Amino acid sequence: MARLRTAVLISGRGSNLQALIDACAARDFPAEIVLVVSNRANAQGLERAARARIPTRVFSHGDFATRDAFDSAINRALKDAGIELICLAGFMRVLGDAFVVAWRDRLINIHPSLLPQFPGLDTHTRALAACVERHGCTVHFVRHAVDSGPIIVQGSVPVLPNDTADTLAARVFAVEHRAYPLAVRLIAEGRVRVLDDNVEIDGRPGPVRLDAA
Repeated sequence: MARLRTAVLISGRGSNLQALIDACAARDFPAEIVLVVSNRANAQGLERAARARIPTRVFSHGDFATRDAFDSAINRALKDAGIELICLAGFMRVLGDAFVVAWRDRLINIHPSLLPQFPGLDTHTRALAACVERHGCTVHFVRHAVDSGPIIVQGSVPVLPNDTADTLAARVFAVEHRAYPLAVRLIAEGRVRVLDDNVEIDGRPGPVRLDAA
């Protein structure tokens, strides 16, 4: 079985990267991580990649005069590695329009909210302030607008009466680590189609939902 050649882009500790590494370690998983890219040389996720013997590249955004030059350098590395799918996993740089267009429907992201609720930062604090009953994560294809695009998988958890941003984040992380590998599996198995900017999975309207009690 040919496995989908996947790159993961990170900026920090790489907890979702680790979830993907663990999933790809199974022989029957239909994707493999062949490159990890970071914009920070001290990202903890690079150590995770090294332990898994995955090649890494670092492109410090401060070394480039423009965002386009930064994007182009990453794009060349991805092309050279024969990448077929890109997973953004805590990558804290906004990629330019040309990059997003070049990788359309081959570029996915995980966001810590149930989009379209709470795009952007501080999602757990904002969810608590809004008194929502459920909160979670979204895996979606990337489009020009930040935290938008066709949704593949959403995972939700209940918001508990005594939750803080930290306790809520911990439960959301647990469902993130299930949702991202599932989304990659669905794509790698050819079960996902994007029609009119909506996702179909196995010919039925998406997304897949993982709801924790």
